[in-house]
Amino acid sequence: MVTYQNRSEVPEKYKWDLTSFFTDEEDYQKNFKCAKEKIHNLEKYKGCTKNPQKLFEFLESEIATIALCEDLYVYSFLINDQELGVSKSIERMNEASNLYGTLDVTLSFFAPELLKLSQDEYEKLFKDNAKLLEYKALLDDIYREKDHILNEQEESIISTLVNSMNHYEEISSTMLNKEHNYGKIKINEEEITISSTNYRKLMKNEDKKIRQKVYNSYQKVLSNYADTSASLLNSYVNMCQKLALLHHYESSWEEKLFDLKLSNKVFQTLVTTVEKNLSVLHDFYKLKAQVLQTKKLKMSDLFLNMTNNSKEYTIEDAQDIIRKSLKPLGSDYLSKYEKIITNHYIDYCQYKGKCSGGYSCNTMRQDSRILLSFNGELDSVSTIAHEAGHNVHSQYLKENNPIYYANAPHVVCEVASLTNEFLLSYYIEKNSHNKNERLNGIENILNVMISNLFGAVREGVLEQHMYDTVKNEKTITKEYLNNLALKSLKKYYGPSVVTDKYAQNNWITRSHYYMNFYLYSYAICVTAASNLALEIFNGNKEVTNKYIEFLKTGSSKDPMEIFNILGINLEDEKFYETAINNFASLVKKYKEIFEGDEDE
Repeated sequence: MVTYQNRSEVPEKYKWDLTSFFTDEEDYQKNFKCAKEKIHNLEKYKGCTKNPQKLFEFLESEIATIALCEDLYVYSFLINDQELGVSKSIERMNEASNLYGTLDVTLSFFAPELLKLSQDEYEKLFKDNAKLLEYKALLDDIYREKDHILNEQEESIISTLVNSMNHYEEISSTMLNKEHNYGKIKINEEEITISSTNYRKLMKNEDKKIRQKVYNSYQKVLSNYADTSASLLNSYVNMCQKLALLHHYESSWEEKLFDLKLSNKVFQTLVTTVEKNLSVLHDFYKLKAQVLQTKKLKMSDLFLNMTNNSKEYTIEDAQDIIRKSLKPLGSDYLSKYEKIITNHYIDYCQYKGKCSGGYSCNTMRQDSRILLSFNGELDSVSTIAHEAGHNVHSQYLKENNPIYYANAPHVVCEVASLTNEFLLSYYIEKNSHNKNERLNGIENILNVMISNLFGAVREGVLEQHMYDTVKNEKTITKEYLNNLALKSLKKYYGPSVVTDKYAQNNWITRSHYYMNFYLYSYAICVTAASNLALEIFNGNKEVTNKYIEFLKTGSSKDPMEIFNILGINLEDEKFYETAINNFASLVKKYKEIFEGDEDE
């Protein structure tokens, strides 16, 4: 695979096109000025809840203003992530963030005003102006918080402080992806700079000495700055907990359940079901040790593929194989996938200074842009399929909902991405005549489930421990997190994996800890995706049609209502057991193929 030292070396065809946001800097600045005027204009709507017509005008103006501010912020965020540490980009992003903060402060009058209305006064608004009915679900979401919204002045103060202080994840990301010097490694006479974007690929090198050297070099740096990382997490969790208390919740977790409109039983069932079935995960690691011909797996072995598949995918290969794997979803879905490719929505290549990982980020008005660190391996192909799932989901939502409902709760949205990863892996396993490629396909599914089901539950539980610690007025320290992470890893890895002094660093690179209980969403969604994808792949039209309807359903529906489209009950243990049984059957299938005949 061609490697690049910096962004200027990357061909234009492999970069995202952001011009539909703003054509150039002049256009951006013109819209920035326009947004400031729109925000100022919102102030004249104070008291609008007493006048149904004025309330409708406010909602129209509010949505348009939020949409523009969202475009400005996301655009600046994307520009910054493509090349971290550029002063102009940092300045632009901070200005956009401050603008968003100003918007929050300006809008802080509205919820307290709305919540002053009695139930009768609230319902009368819709009788006096039928046009407000299209916003009713949106307003209902605010009105249900009647016991948790403070007065206008207090909400304004809180918005101002949060927007000026909540930069913990940005600081962590800059440290991990830009400032840390992880050293260099010489491979085949080529000196390679170790970075957060190429770490996973380097850790798949077959030479165990190289893997161990990369591992030690990378992890040593993380350890050196672990106190700072813990301090950032402690500050973030403290902020979330204090905000919850200020809004009359007993804890941040209670607030999260309220926001998600889900019962605690959903998560209790999820965690209990996964943790009582950890033997199937232990079986996987036992198999991996067997395949890699070692008695015990070291931490430096865990990224190593079990399958010795030397196939390297070009970006064009990746686009094509994903296209074929998504065919069971129908022509309309495929046309939306093609839009991603032809409109250059993906920024593919890796180089030092680019934000690591992968994500899909959209706005009310713009289709999502996808950031990747493509490495030519199947996991990178799978990441494209994953993020493309988010993009297509967003396209469906925009086509079938008003702009203010054209989004999905995060506990729902990962189904769209993970289903694509399953379909990709099933396609490879079925259609390849190469034994190693088939095994690679199955291994990819297993890794998706390990990360998103078992891993997300493990880290979700760890995250709850963090919040409980802060709730009990204690401090999240490096030592506390190291001990917690190491204990949980040993529990989940089982007897086939040997942990070392660096295993405890596991928590440091997890950006999702700055997303306030987001990790559990992956576990719920991967369970649904596992159960759905097999039916879709096998041609079950009824399930496929329900799935497309699911993708079209926006935030005017609650999560439970959206999952009900698929016939899913999130409180049912059998829902999670089905996915775990699927994982166990895939481990068994891998073993059978591995021990069987050579290529067909």
